[in-house]
Amino acid sequence: MVLLAAAVCTKAGKAIVSRQFVEMTRTRIEGLLAAFPKLMNTGKQHTFVETESVRYVYQPMEKLYMVLITTKNSNILEDLETLRLFSRVIPEYCRALEENEISEHCFDLIFAFDEIVALGYRENVNLAQIRTFTEMDSHEEKVFRAVRETQEREAKAEMRRKAKELQQARRDAERLGKKAPGFGGFGSSAVSGGSTAAMITETIIETDKPKVAPAPARPSGPSKALKLGAKGKEVDNFVDKLKSEGETIMSSNMGKRASEATKVHAPPINMESVHMKIEEKITLTCGRDGGLQNMELHGMIMLRISDDKFGRIRLHVENEDKRGVQLQTHPNVDKKLFTAESLIGLKNPEKSFPVNSDVGVLKWRLQTTEESFIPLTINCWPSESGSGCDVNIEYELQEDNLELNDVVITIPLPSGVGAPVIGEIDGEYRHDSRRNTLEWCLPVIDAKNKSGSLEFSIAGQPNDFFPVQVSFISKKNYCNIQVTKVTQVDGNSPVRFSTETTFLVDSS
Repeated sequence: MVLLAAAVCTKAGKAIVSRQFVEMTRTRIEGLLAAFPKLMNTGKQHTFVETESVRYVYQPMEKLYMVLITTKNSNILEDLETLRLFSRVIPEYCRALEENEISEHCFDLIFAFDEIVALGYRENVNLAQIRTFTEMDSHEEKVFRAVRETQEREAKAEMRRKAKELQQARRDAERLGKKAPGFGGFGSSAVSGGSTAAMITETIIETDKPKVAPAPARPSGPSKALKLGAKGKEVDNFVDKLKSEGETIMSSNMGKRASEATKVHAPPINMESVHMKIEEKITLTCGRDGGLQNMELHGMIMLRISDDKFGRIRLHVENEDKRGVQLQTHPNVDKKLFTAESLIGLKNPEKSFPVNSDVGVLKWRLQTTEESFIPLTINCWPSESGSGCDVNIEYELQEDNLELNDVVITIPLPSGVGAPVIGEIDGEYRHDSRRNTLEWCLPVIDAKNKSGSLEFSIAGQPNDFFPVQVSFISKKNYCNIQVTKVTQVDGNSPVRFSTETTFLVDSS
């Protein structure tokens, strides 16, 4: 027996799926199948048709034909037995004997045909064996996959354990007043691909209108893992173009829809005739090895008086900061009075503060490289694996008196590799495929929820996941400088006042 080809065709001779077992051109097989319906004699119960060169052995299947094309000297009985096996294979993969169903499972049928015939000769197999062979079920492969998954889980657990040990060592060193150990020596340990760590802080002010947070710009040099306060004009122009084209742009600072709805419908601040706005702006840059490269904070108290009868007042300031903040008063403010009694008043007590305008009366500045001053630390640990990178990120609140709301930790991702596979996560996440970022969203971080972690896997290199950025909203200022009381210049009678506190990133 020499089987040239096996095909499923329509009654008009159109080939749906065909498998050739000897060298044969496409034109040749299409010509043979097209001639097949014309050779059949109507009214005769034949199961084969012969020509001068080949023999067709066929079986009708509703509106289709199962056709075997063999040489003329092949054994017709063996051909018929092979034809019956082919006809039984097709219903195993196709629910209906229709052209669309055959086309959808064409490759499954071709693989099954190859198990029946090899190089034109019938294999000694049955239907059950064909099903087993095509499934390609391997016990060795299952064992290999189970071992690999176990190794990956152990590597992740070791990575988390090492990260916690290093964090604990850093905290212990800070309590003892010693220099905290670095993270650079972890590259030779169990986690392949080395380790990288970034501790970053970013804050953002809550505004009346939603703003578009641009994608984090990746630095040209490898030394910096984060640089805050550098929003590019190109991104803003691109967003404006998207808005003009009808795109709906949503703020990336929204941790959850519920929290955004709370912002939109939040009641306005009850402003008294004397209103203070305490505002702090921070810029911060950290390296991947955990070292703080630079942290600079600027704060200011803005005074607004809406009733001229409260123009001649004094502000009682309470400064509980212990970080070495540099204070500076407005030139028209009595500096000696402030230094001696922490009171803010005009040099000329007979004059009044301007009405219906914001006046900066006190400002302060803090610049440091002391890592213990960072309010929120972020540790990022990318680890190379066989399929890409396993990334573990942890956060920990260092200032227990702060309450951070709508926290969004933004991790850049490699482009063109699809969405990450999330393992364990505290909170929620959002994948921005347009900007190639993963946003880890946490509704609140405070003393009761000081730490959390995120694990995900994706194709890429460890350098692809930096710089990491963090944004949050806090209604408590960092330096703990407050106005505790307002009194009249004449008589020292108390005056009702309101205060609005905001802690945000300097985007200039």
